[in-house]
Amino acid sequence: MDKYGLIGYPLGHSFSISYFNQKFQDEGINAIYENFEIPTIDALTEVLDSNPSLRGLNVTIPYKEKVLPFLDSISPEARAIGAVNVIKVTHEGKNVKLKGYNSDVIGFTKSIEPMLDKKWHHKALILGTGGASKAVDFGLRNLGLETVFVSRYERPGTIQYATITPEVVKEYNVIVNCTPLGMYPKTEECPLLPYEAMDVHTILYDLIYNPDETLFMKRGAEHGAQVKNGLEMLLLQAFASWEIWHEK
Repeated sequence: MDKYGLIGYPLGHSFSISYFNQKFQDEGINAIYENFEIPTIDALTEVLDSNPSLRGLNVTIPYKEKVLPFLDSISPEARAIGAVNVIKVTHEGKNVKLKGYNSDVIGFTKSIEPMLDKKWHHKALILGTGGASKAVDFGLRNLGLETVFVSRYERPGTIQYATITPEVVKEYNVIVNCTPLGMYPKTEECPLLPYEAMDVHTILYDLIYNPDETLFMKRGAEHGAQVKNGLEMLLLQAFASWEIWHEK
């Protein structure tokens, strides 16, 4: 029986295990999907050694960047992004080969594109600087938007939350939350933004999908903003993962 799985830490919020195991059951696929909650990325070697039937992995927080040195090859898109969330595992004799891909950018781009209006949406704020934010940046720039990263800390190429004025929100009216702020169980949290400056031309996209409506989305919607959670992105990303694992 082929095996697929997810590496990350923690994994209590994971959607992938139920999605893929249901898919296998519905489609009569002789495979199983497991969560590998590893405390450090170095434990990936043990996962591979103890699961010889492993054919593919998804990668989530906090390993989308840390996994890169473990890979034998990386797709051009994933290399440009600097983060991997899908690994194809192949066996050549006794050797295991790992190739990294990024399906986050596929899922995100297809999900947000229908919301964008070229008349109104030219600039975007990306909240967070982790692996998912890099895929979001790649996707938004491919869609023609100018992007700025927002971080809690002073770091090159970012602005800080304290500098986001109502005027900034009017100009950068596409805002994507790539942080865990607001994710279950800490649903009372949200990024510190001037929500009162938002209107019908503001788009708030939250990569979080649990809860369905985060406080970030709720506060924006109260002022007329278009809002969307990350569930569709996740479904599209999962579908792309399966395609990657089975490409010839």
